[in-house]
Amino acid sequence: MQVGIDKMSFFAPNYYLDMVDLAHARGEDPDKYLIGIGQSEQAVLPPTQDVVTMGANAADQMLTDADRADIQEIIFATESGIDQSKSGAVYVQKLLGLNRYARTIELKQACYSGTYGLMQARDYVTLHPEAKVLVIASDVARYGLETGGEVTQGAGAVAMLVTANPRIATLNQDNVFMSDDIMDFWRPNYSTTAVVDGKFSSNVYRDFFKELWERYQEQNQKTLVDFEAFVFHLPFTKMGLKALRDVLPEVSESKQTALMDAFEASRVYNKKIGNLYTGSAYLSLLSLLQNDASLQAGDDIALFSYGSGAEGEIFSLTLQPNYQDVLLTQQLPDLFKQREKLSIAAYEEMFNAGLTSGQDRQLDMTHDSAKFVLTGLQAQQRQYRKQ
Repeated sequence: MQVGIDKMSFFAPNYYLDMVDLAHARGEDPDKYLIGIGQSEQAVLPPTQDVVTMGANAADQMLTDADRADIQEIIFATESGIDQSKSGAVYVQKLLGLNRYARTIELKQACYSGTYGLMQARDYVTLHPEAKVLVIASDVARYGLETGGEVTQGAGAVAMLVTANPRIATLNQDNVFMSDDIMDFWRPNYSTTAVVDGKFSSNVYRDFFKELWERYQEQNQKTLVDFEAFVFHLPFTKMGLKALRDVLPEVSESKQTALMDAFEASRVYNKKIGNLYTGSAYLSLLSLLQNDASLQAGDDIALFSYGSGAEGEIFSLTLQPNYQDVLLTQQLPDLFKQREKLSIAAYEEMFNAGLTSGQDRQLDMTHDSAKFVLTGLQAQQRQYRKQ
């Protein structure tokens, strides 16, 4: 029996910041951001959105009434949780009207936990073929104004429905993974922004990839020749490019060109959205599927997932017949057309406008057209609404 991704959907806020504008405001050469980092735009989170609303907005666009009744587990992966105790999955379950008798859980391991959630969903459906599992990877990458990490911020959510006989891609049982206690990135409870050693983290990412790729080849008897594309976790797109270049010498020049073309397709959307933490690899997968016209049913795609702290994993997916028919192909192009570009002043004001204390507050929702919104805080309880 095959198990894998039957549906995929995405949501990001309706505001963005242009990296050229940010470079000028910070006294930097724009090419440092556009080429050196590999980012052109980044999504900006308004106060009326958080990881819960983004996850609900992403999943709602792909779920039918039958899906909502059949879902037996809701797995919510994030490192931007809104409560130290209560799972974001519980909020999503109510907002989307999902099966009351479903399990709900939130996972955390930096940017990696979306992959763990996906594998847990695969294994559950393997044991329960009639089940559907909703996996949501929703995050806000937040480093602070005028910091070194500011250019790698972003926000958004990827939702995936895992089922038997999937229509997009099977999740193959060929995973390799590793963990190590490394302080390259962390987010203390007392801080609203992350702490990162950028250069060190980039080096750890590449070291993890190279070691896991060697292990993957040894355990599965496969090489780069066996894959039509390699998808990477992309906190910024230059990071994945460096990792891919580390292994390209393993294949012929023509295969190198094909893999580079696939990589360019896989980072089209990430360049415009920015860092999604747990969702970054899966936005990249979505970008590949929608922007690489050379892919065909039966093609194998490798994926490298990484989370600082640190944990990494490599596995493969196999594309299914007519997978293009299931993709929401206009979702991201429409988002990019409708987004509002922010000035630096407006971006900085929005950055500082979120709920950061336990005081009751009513938020202005007049500029948020999303279906699910955060309306404020009442008696220390976050208030959500369907518009």
